[in-house]
Amino acid sequence: QVQLVESGGGLVQAGGSLRLSCSASGNILSIDTMAWYRQFPGKQRELVASITDTGIQNYADSVKGRFTISIDNGRNLALLQMNSLKPEDTGAYYCNCDRVRYYRDSRVYITTDVWGQGTQVTVSS
Repeated sequence: QVQLVESGGGLVQAGGSLRLSCSASGNILSIDTMAWYRQFPGKQRELVASITDTGIQNYADSVKGRFTISIDNGRNLALLQMNSLKPEDTGAYYCNCDRVRYYRDSRVYITTDVWGQGTQVTVSS
């Protein structure tokens, strides 16, 4: 079974930086897209940034120029470097993987829309 583990959240002052890490495991052969979402209290989860296995990146307008997403395909690892953090960036951040090919019992499977447990980011003013 494919699992995602996030790390790197925490408390930081406005203007500071954090780096989130998402590690995917589970006999993975490939991942089409890795992404970070965030959720504010009482709001729906929203896309922060995504990156494909070929390196195509997409960012929410609110984080462009401040956040950078990257991947290490060999280690099935996605990183989100967050700079110039603002109090409005405070929220729960979730890693997501889409179209994950993995093997089990000599067979190849594809699973979509896999989520991590989330990591809290708090930016104080």
